[in-house]
Amino acid sequence: MVMMTAYDSGSPGRTLAARLSHVVPAAEIELGLPLIERILELKARLGAVVLAHNYQVPLITAAVADYTGDSLAMAQFAVRCDADTIVVCGVRFMAETVKLLCPGKRVLLPAQEAGCSLADSITPEDVRRVRESCPDAPVIAYVNTSAAVKAEADICCTSGNAVRIAQSLGSERVIILPDRHLAEFVARSSDLEVIAWSGECEVHTRFSAADIRGFRVSSGATVLAHPECPAAVQAEADFVGSTAAMADYLTRRRPERALLLTECAMADNVAVQCPDITFLRPCNLCRHMKATTLERLCEALTRLGEQIRIDPAIAERARRPIERMLSVG
Repeated sequence: MVMMTAYDSGSPGRTLAARLSHVVPAAEIELGLPLIERILELKARLGAVVLAHNYQVPLITAAVADYTGDSLAMAQFAVRCDADTIVVCGVRFMAETVKLLCPGKRVLLPAQEAGCSLADSITPEDVRRVRESCPDAPVIAYVNTSAAVKAEADICCTSGNAVRIAQSLGSERVIILPDRHLAEFVARSSDLEVIAWSGECEVHTRFSAADIRGFRVSSGATVLAHPECPAAVQAEADFVGSTAAMADYLTRRRPERALLLTECAMADNVAVQCPDITFLRPCNLCRHMKATTLERLCEALTRLGEQIRIDPAIAERARRPIERMLSVG
């Protein structure tokens, strides 16, 4: 999912308001304009690039971000761009992944405390214990992990390529961590024996199959679920896939109504691109993602404060499983 900056500084707010009028209140856009203008000025002065995850709000993705996508796509864009300063509107493991692939660049995270319940569910020591219990099984670390955890893995995966990565290893059984629902998804989608960790995302596990059945009957909506949702929820969905896959599905299929079982801002951002689709709620907010605001982004560009730093010994080992994943394609 890619969205470039739409704000037109020559006509303050006009283009932005036209694009976002159906997802963001006019008063909120108007209040945000001074900060948006300041952020764009700072970006131009510094030659900085702002990356935003799909779960960031439209006033960040549509107004100031140079690229919007999933965590790995953000890092890949950072590698391709010429900017020396990269600001990551997301959570810490995403900024770490950018730093791993762009070690020579200054990487800033506006909300330094923005963590991830899934990434926090496992430590490097946990990975070593799992490996010791199943020494013949390669360890696949979801990108939603810290650099220190990635350093203990054989290869990384995303929610979009997890099945392909697992099948590429030539082993009848694999370890996938930390998300147990993604691991179960891979097991159902392949002939592999999958050993899972017990982690899960606090956003995606709030959905229930009973709720989804009720919404489907009452609305006739197309239901899309993320692989981090529980298996019973995935079974009720019309489509299961990563955030990028969801956006692609909706762009191609253009259902009249859609229900996205993921973070709330995802529906808002797709709605900017697909105003003809009615997006239903419920959705769930991620408190970590919402720690990033226009104010904090502006402050990060103004102060150029604490950079993302990774111990060189850990970084060298953590980079290998990411690069191995990228080599699979």
